[in-house]
Amino acid sequence: MGFQDQIQADLKDAMRSGETLKRDTLRMLIAAFKNERIAKGEDLDDDAALAVVRKGVKSRRDSATQYRDANRPELAEKEEAEIALLEGYLPKMLSEDETAAAVDAAIAETGASAKSDMGKVMKAVMAKYPGIVDGKLVNQLASQKL
Repeated sequence: MGFQDQIQADLKDAMRSGETLKRDTLRMLIAAFKNERIAKGEDLDDDAALAVVRKGVKSRRDSATQYRDANRPELAEKEEAEIALLEGYLPKMLSEDETAAAVDAAIAETGASAKSDMGKVMKAVMAKYPGIVDGKLVNQLASQKL
């Protein structure tokens, strides 16, 4: 069963069990898949579908932050619940310690020694751990070490 098929099955389960948040979130995700498929003009593979999920998580994080800043905690909590649901479909991210080890390894591999080598380090880490490493954290750790 493919990634998108799993989401369709989970949507059906949510509809049967009356889980409205899960149902609505998965419907929005399926619509985002459809929009991306139309934009690309071809079916999405699992990597492209995961990118759509990541994009959904990122936009909801931004929304939650804006709601908190606007003193609307009930809306922020809804966004955060959707984030938690969507993150369940993403592969487990590397921890901060694992990311630090990956940055150290990339610095050693590339021979980076100055801030001007930051791009090489970022590229090496992001290529080795696609989709499971936080780019902001990699950037932060690399800038501390260079």
